Amino acid sequence: MIERVIEVGLPVDEKLVIVRNRLQPDELRGDERRIAIVTGTHGDELEGQYVCYLLNDIIQKNKEHLHGIVDIYPALNPMGIDSITRGIPMFDMDMNRIFPGDERGATAEYVAAGIIKDLSGADMCIDIHSSNIFLRELPQIRINEQSALKLLPFAELLNMDFIWVHSAATVLEATLAYSLNQIGVPTLVVEMGVGMRIDQHNGQQLVDGILNLMQSMGIWTGPVPNVRCPIISRDGHVGYINAEKSGIFVSQVDHLDTVRQGDVVGAIVSPLTGEVLHQIQAPCSGMIFTLREYPVVNEGSLIARILGGSVQ
Repeated sequence: MIERVIEVGLPVDEKLVIVRNRLQPDELRGDERRIAIVTGTHGDELEGQYVCYLLNDIIQKNKEHLHGIVDIYPALNPMGIDSITRGIPMFDMDMNRIFPGDERGATAEYVAAGIIKDLSGADMCIDIHSSNIFLRELPQIRINEQSALKLLPFAELLNMDFIWVHSAATVLEATLAYSLNQIGVPTLVVEMGVGMRIDQHNGQQLVDGILNLMQSMGIWTGPVPNVRCPIISRDGHVGYINAEKSGIFVSQVDHLDTVRQGDVVGAIVSPLTGEVLHQIQAPCSGMIFTLREYPVVNEGSLIARILGGSVQ
């Protein structure tokens, strides 16, 4: 059942419309649990589009196994997706920095408040993101350490490669996930892939995890593939590599590669002179989980993240 969550008038007789597709059993008992799948907050993050398609397809072809409510929100920022813009066009702002919004505020704040209102009361929310066009991320869940105790048991069911419990930052307080967790809606943030692209393997991996989570919640009784046991890491176990020179990054590693401290990760080279400007070495031992996708770098650009140290 496709429903309009919020509709706002725009200039030149246009409208900003956010919709959801509610999937539920034909007959309701009144005590069904509800899970929300949310994506499209950033217009250049498209991995969630494929996840929404797959989940819709599986549930609608196997409706007899559905015993709860699944709300799918494929585009919280539909204008951003249409215009291939990360933020909200015309308003020049990141939608994931204005929650929980304000019903009496400007247009973007009004929309954010409407989204929070519609999601309130859900038993679980999965907030799906991709990386930007510069970095490729291994499928992962990111949890604010303030919510880790409550969210970790759910995160372990989602079939991701690892879970990153990170320290709080001021900017996180304006995100959808933080705002929902604050009002009692358990919300997990998924990061995977690269901006403006869809990796079908990543999508299927997450859908298998969502079905597994739905099964544990009593929402789904259909078959569920075996899911992987994720690595769990905290901020102190993550090493960062940033470019020390500007130039072209040439990688010598890939996702899931294990490196030792001092190993060569890649090089920054000059097309003009043919010289190696900087040979990049791993600052610690561990596994590559974030890697530069766009080869042009400036001094300070993030090259990679390494999952190292003591992990669970």
